[in-house]
Amino acid sequence: MDFIQDNLLNLIVFFPAAAALLIFLLPEDEKNLIRRMAFVLSLVPIVLVLIMWFNYDRVAANIQFEVVAEWFPAIGASYHMGIDGISLPLFLLTVVLTPLAILASFSIEEKVRMYMVLFLIMETAMLGLFASLDLMIFFVFWEFGLVPMYFLIKLWGGKDRDYASFKFFIYTMAGSLGLLLSIQVIGLSMGTFDIPTLMDIWVNTTSGTLAGTGLDVELVKSIAYWAFFIAFAIKVPIWPFHTWLPDAHTQAPTAGSMILAGVLLKLGAYGFIRLVIPLFPQQANQTAVILAWLGAASIVLGGFAAFGQWDFKRLVAYSSINHMGFVVMGIAVMAFAYGRAFNELGTTTDAIMATSGAVFQMVNHGLSAAGMFFLVGVIYDRAHTRDLKQFGGIWTIMPVFGTILIFTSMASLGLPGLNGFVSEFMIVRGSWSIFTVQLAISMLGLLMTGAYILKGIGETLHGPVKPEWARLPDMTLREHLVIWPLMALMLSLGIWPQWILVFINDTITKLF
Repeated sequence: MDFIQDNLLNLIVFFPAAAALLIFLLPEDEKNLIRRMAFVLSLVPIVLVLIMWFNYDRVAANIQFEVVAEWFPAIGASYHMGIDGISLPLFLLTVVLTPLAILASFSIEEKVRMYMVLFLIMETAMLGLFASLDLMIFFVFWEFGLVPMYFLIKLWGGKDRDYASFKFFIYTMAGSLGLLLSIQVIGLSMGTFDIPTLMDIWVNTTSGTLAGTGLDVELVKSIAYWAFFIAFAIKVPIWPFHTWLPDAHTQAPTAGSMILAGVLLKLGAYGFIRLVIPLFPQQANQTAVILAWLGAASIVLGGFAAFGQWDFKRLVAYSSINHMGFVVMGIAVMAFAYGRAFNELGTTTDAIMATSGAVFQMVNHGLSAAGMFFLVGVIYDRAHTRDLKQFGGIWTIMPVFGTILIFTSMASLGLPGLNGFVSEFMIVRGSWSIFTVQLAISMLGLLMTGAYILKGIGETLHGPVKPEWARLPDMTLREHLVIWPLMALMLSLGIWPQWILVFINDTITKLF
């Protein structure tokens, strides 16, 4: 047990990077060996996370599997890592989606070795960020994950990949500049970058001037808060910072879109829950209504924008903005309630439900969005088009694909019995008494969710069979191996969500 406690987290985070190094040493022309080796090695973190899962102490519901080591003592930065009930489900999501994305990439023929290396390095960056308990370590992993996705879009993307990759890079870097400056001010003035320590000393520093700056504490906190806010809002993305996302998704390779929607978008929402609200409770409370309105705008405008698309992949891309809007709404409730003293127990209970629903929605959207992008890739590999106007009658030609597309679409829609329903219901129920108006307006977006899902299904699967699609082959064994684990998780989380929710809810309850 001592070995597990001391070494398991480091092993999970850095094993994909070690696997990437091994893949890099293989000959470039051994494409099949590279693919198979990358897939097999990417399965190892699943086993390690499951060991962590079954050894996690739910009763304590605190930071566990901690690793602390000196890193940069001159400025107060340390290598501090650990996980709790918020980061553990996101760990599981990451290690499940990565091998499935690699398996979905077996059709890649150009620069296969570099492609697989980038995916494995990106997995280390995502896992490292979810485990970071030091602001400098957090920022290192935050930036580290940007580079592999940039090159995945740049080198293996569609015809407008140069524009999409540049836009993705510029947007993310623009947010990161303010984030880095704010992290430096906080860490150097407080003498530490350790997040748990800052929860005490930074939060409780409310008046006077900030050490080493001569600036008013409240002014610095306000500026730092908005720098954090914008950096994470771009990553979610929240309207109006969303415009990089449809281009990045449309031009990215199928597996790149799976990881981008499945995990990378969650980094921004995780940043709000882990850093923004706990470090700036007063500022978060004062601006919670702004966050709620932005969440409502993302839900409504994302839904209408998705309905207006005829490129199937852009439709799914805009649907991510729509669904992540619900996460933002849950985060807004957390921002409103966190750190406040309430006389009414019901308000805190609602906040716990909405916040737990937001984290759960991050997992659920990761599964359904990855599945939808993969299925769009399946039909594109055969038809070489994503234009919904050119499809029709595909269900007759590819009945298995059609059935799976409907199942996955219904999970994305939020059909009761599938995963999306549970988390969205929790957010709606928890938000109702706090942000009633914003939530009522958001229902327009929920209506459009049904409209664009039915549009995608109807234009693709129904109608007369067009001659050019008459000989399309149905799904292969490899494609089934990618989608069935996602479908199993969607169904299990719809029928029995408690197997993940208990971890989330215990930690969120302790936060409040």
